[in-house]
Amino acid sequence: MKNIVLMMMLMIGFTSSAQETRGKAELSGAKKNKNAKYNVEVNGNCEMCKKRIEKAAFSVAGVKSATWHTDDHMLYLIINEEKCDVKSVENAIAKVGHDTKNVKATQEDYDKLHGCCQYERIK
Repeated sequence: MKNIVLMMMLMIGFTSSAQETRGKAELSGAKKNKNAKYNVEVNGNCEMCKKRIEKAAFSVAGVKSATWHTDDHMLYLIINEEKCDVKSVENAIAKVGHDTKNVKATQEDYDKLHGCCQYERIK
């Protein structure tokens, strides 16, 4: 009889412990925002840069809105975080020759830019 009671107590303990662990895991997983807003500084000079930067941003699945301003060099993004992240957008922009704070374009990609689009790069 003692063995049965002991086994039942152990089973109840394991079951509640497993449920508690699962609940904590579900709570710690951050919910991804389908309309997350980000501002990313992107180097560029002109309207040709604007078109190139915005086109590169929209090439990433999950980008809902991308508007680059020539006056403040900011790219205003709205993305679905379930489909992409800001880093993937910055990588796409770097591939077309434009630096961001976190991702630098290769010299080869930068050199492909039109002369008026070649901004002063910070080393």
